[in-house]
Amino acid sequence: MTSTGSAPSRGDRLGGLPYTRRHTRLLVGSGVGWALDAMDVGLISFVIVVLAEQWGLTTGERSWIVTIGFIGMAIGATLGGRLADRFGRRAVFATTLVVYGLATGASALVGGVALFMVLRFFVGLGLGAELPVASTLVSELSPTRIRGRLVVALESFWAVGWILAAVIGFYVIPHGDDGWRWGLAFGLVPAVYALVVRYGLPESAAWLESRGRHEEAEEVVRGFEESAGIEPGTVARAKGEPAPVDAVTAAHGLWSAALRRRTAGIWIVWFAVNFAYYGAFLWIPSLLVARGHDVTTSFMYTLIITLAQLPGYALSAVLIEVWGRRATLAAFLVGSAVSAWFFGQSDSVTSIIVAGCALSFANLGAWGALYAITPEIYPTAVRGSGAGAAAGFGRLASILAPLMVPFLLERGGASGDVLVFSIFTAAFGVAAAATFLLPELRGRQLAE
Repeated sequence: MTSTGSAPSRGDRLGGLPYTRRHTRLLVGSGVGWALDAMDVGLISFVIVVLAEQWGLTTGERSWIVTIGFIGMAIGATLGGRLADRFGRRAVFATTLVVYGLATGASALVGGVALFMVLRFFVGLGLGAELPVASTLVSELSPTRIRGRLVVALESFWAVGWILAAVIGFYVIPHGDDGWRWGLAFGLVPAVYALVVRYGLPESAAWLESRGRHEEAEEVVRGFEESAGIEPGTVARAKGEPAPVDAVTAAHGLWSAALRRRTAGIWIVWFAVNFAYYGAFLWIPSLLVARGHDVTTSFMYTLIITLAQLPGYALSAVLIEVWGRRATLAAFLVGSAVSAWFFGQSDSVTSIIVAGCALSFANLGAWGALYAITPEIYPTAVRGSGAGAAAGFGRLASILAPLMVPFLLERGGASGDVLVFSIFTAAFGVAAAATFLLPELRGRQLAE
């Protein structure tokens, strides 16, 4: 999408557009898929609590139910990014919804832990592939001046999904022996929603052009121009210099001289944030039960804590275009570190909720900034692969964390919570330091 002479390129035309209804359709259409993904991830934390009682699960079996899903997510994220670079963002996005939707629905029918784990692996494959692909699609079709804000807005649908999971967890899962089955049955919705993604969302113009499909790319760009009431090709060049990446060098791989510093930085951030986030939030309901709260009360506290995610996203969406990507990401990660330490020290209902809400607020603000910056730092040819590889590497930490938490809780005895959340504090600190390996791309056009 390189400019020729004085005529603006398709990338210039998309980047210079004002926000339109078509952008809203893109954001909401992608965001609903994102929310359904989050709902599925959140549901398992509630389902495990009930299954532990009904099936007499050991601590190790509970950990592996979570972990096997993250193994699938690690593989799915890596493969999904590569497939998106080859077959397109939209097609892979829709396929992932079908995969994890059908697997989640099927898991509501099983009667034993072995088959349940197999299906959780396939759920993970779909979930892992979806997120980096959806954020790449939105990033490539957004106006330059608010690109980061729109990707954070996309990420905010994660909170909607977690809230849905918490509502289902509170009102459906604890009630009756089959409550958890009905909860998981909601997971069939993404398979149906895949039709909306496939036929209702545009493909990335940058990807179409990179594959030589210029007429289709032009059709996508003109659709956004028509939505803005602008004649095709009349928009001025998008403000901001192109991102400082040598696309020829970058095409040789994510670890080429042009990209290795940013790849190292983004992998470290993804790993540390995944470790702390999934280690904490997937175990919060179980930790509350272990502290003597009944299941229903623990789920209610988790719902309250989850609601704090929304204002975290909102502030991140504002700051990312004011402070910039790195400063916003680093600030929320430092806030996450402080909140995690206080949550580990909490010993009353009030302190648990306050510290949990602070952790939820800061951590999800960091996630919003992370998803905004990840696809930006790579050129079109490897953008899907780069975002998917970073997410895939991060998922290795989400595999490790659920296995480590019960082990550390047992080893730590009465101070097990303090030990666990002190480690999460350190992980957030490492992630904050690694942000300074990343380029600052606020106001820059995407590299082609």
